[in-house]
Amino acid sequence: MSACRFDFSDAHVLVTGGSNGIGHAIAVAFREAGARVTVTGTRADGRYESDLDKMTYRALEMRDKAAIAELAASLARLDVLVNAAGTANPDGGSEHDPDVFEKTLAINLAGTFRVAQAVLPRLKESRGSVLNIASMTSYSAFAPVPGYGASKAAIVQLTKTLAEAWAPFGIRVNALAPGWIRTKLTAPVEAAPGFGDRILAHTPMKRWGEPEDLAGPALFLASPAAGFVTGQTLPVCGGFSVVMM
Repeated sequence: MSACRFDFSDAHVLVTGGSNGIGHAIAVAFREAGARVTVTGTRADGRYESDLDKMTYRALEMRDKAAIAELAASLARLDVLVNAAGTANPDGGSEHDPDVFEKTLAINLAGTFRVAQAVLPRLKESRGSVLNIASMTSYSAFAPVPGYGASKAAIVQLTKTLAEAWAPFGIRVNALAPGWIRTKLTAPVEAAPGFGDRILAHTPMKRWGEPEDLAGPALFLASPAAGFVTGQTLPVCGGFSVVMM
């Protein structure tokens, strides 16, 4: 879906994890729709292969409480928050190690909540919206990443809870649940012998998703077209979520 179908002229958008992958595709879509976009990433120098032209880049470690507070304080205005920062098996570890499990939750879940709370004053002023990124692992098990799955299941519930809590402020909170999307995070899975074929067999549309497949749904949920939608998680999975076997 083309970003030009939505008008976010002069809207201020923050996309955590917007330096690559799904977050970057969503950030680009908002930029093309006229928004002023700030993205975060983990590299101090902000050097990525991704196109960050006409975006403001801020280095952010999602477990750094002071850095999150500093980022929030630097925003004079915010209309849309996209919580796209996330990880699986951080630093090459295994999430079956309790320490790695805990780190995954700290980044994916606690970091998402902390950013949302930090920018809440700006969202109240704009009566803005929040878009979280869940996953198919919010609903089904994937044994290699127990921490990722637990954090993404919790994102679905957090989306519901914040939607109820923040509705009196005119703030809508929704989420996207991507299926198997071709990114650096999923590259090892796609490369595993036979596993890509299993994914395609379970996906009615018979292809992997691309990060850009999340852009249209993201713009819709943040737009006035979804003005009576809150607390919902929309699967973007090529039908993966509707197939039993």
